[in-house]
This record gives sequence, C-alpha cells and structure tokens, in this order.
Amino acid sequence: MTTPTRKEWLEARRKGLGGSDASVALGLSQWKTNVELWEEKTGRREDEDISDKECVKYGVACEPLMREMFKLDYPEFRVKHEENVVLQHPVYPQLQASLDGMLWDQAGRLGILEIKTTTVQRGADYDKWKNKVPQNYFIQLLHYMLVTGAQFAILKARIKNEWGGSVSITENHYHFERSNHIGDTIHLLKAELAFWRYVETDTRPDLILPKIKEPSHGN
Repeated sequence: MTTPTRKEWLEARRKGLGGSDASVALGLSQWKTNVELWEEKTGRREDEDISDKECVKYGVACEPLMREMFKLDYPEFRVKHEENVVLQHPVYPQLQASLDGMLWDQAGRLGILEIKTTTVQRGADYDKWKNKVPQNYFIQLLHYMLVTGAQFAILKARIKNEWGGSVSITENHYHFERSNHIGDTIHLLKAELAFWRYVETDTRPDLILPKIKEPSHGN
C-alpha cells in the first residue's frame, strides 16, 4: 500500500469533516465560524493555509518526538501511526479522522493518541488548561472516538509557558473514557450530520449551533 502524499491527504480532508472541523461545525471555534466552514466545504471559500505559521511548524516538528516519548513513558500501550492517512466512519464516511496515533491498552481496547503543543502567554491561556482541556480539543477527541469506535483517548499536551517573562515547559496527559461521554458523543454525531446536510443540499446554515459542555480533567 502506497503512503498518500500530503496533497492527497489535504484533498481527501476537503470531502468530509475532520477532527479540527468538529468544533467549527458546532459553532464553537474561536478561529472560524460554522458558516465559513460551510463555505469551504461547498467550494465558496479557500481554506486558509497555516502551514507556514511558526506555531504550526513547531507543532509538526514536535509531534514525532512526543509520540516516541509517549512510547517510552507508557510502554503498556501499543502505539501505531501512519502518515497522511484519512480514516472514515463505517456508516457515515463524511466523518473523517487523521490521527496522531492509535493505541491499544493491555486489555486490547482501541484508543486514540492526540498530540498538542501550545504556548501560554497570559492568564486566559492558562485557564483553558487548568484541570481540563480546551473545549475544541475535547470535541476533537470525541470526534475521533466516534469515527474509529475507540473506547478511550489520551491527549498529550506540551505547554510552553511564557507568561510573566520567564519560560517553562510542562507535559500533561489527559485521559478520557468514551463511556463517560456517551451523551456528548450522540449529540456530536447528530450535530455533525446536520451540518453536513447543509453541505450536501448547498444550504447556508444558521450561524449559532448547539453547544457541548466542557469536561473536567480525567473524566
């Protein structure tokens, strides 16, 4: 099997909703509205190329290193990663997932590894990570578990703190069990399918969409 190129991967992503699209489709992203996402998926707008941004390049460079560190720190998990692969929901192929890693625990359960890097420069940034993960990342994890059928997800976050003039770096791990978020997962599925119907019927959606509650760390 030939590994897809990045161009092929990007083209495949445009044909469905990926993890980073999930919170946008629900109207819960601070960077993009659900209407703008609809315009991208219907060809009315080009999605922004952020590959040259320093924070993105930093995250891309960190990802393989952080994945290897996860393997060393948590040898009880089997970790698998395939570059530029787009997975699809078995019933709803418009729901897609590009994973930083697939996990199997000692009981053989399937899980998701998601890797994030972020820089904290003010109190509001810090509050987003205080005993929880930012809402858009939580929704992304729900989306990935929904697409793959995974029973759990682990978010490995590298947090670079530049607040107050000094620099410190911490790595946190957040574990989520799908069984603790059944209601949220059902809600997300309905909302994403509803959004995609707007795409299929070429109908502009309302700007405000339903909300998903923000989780506490470790649930």
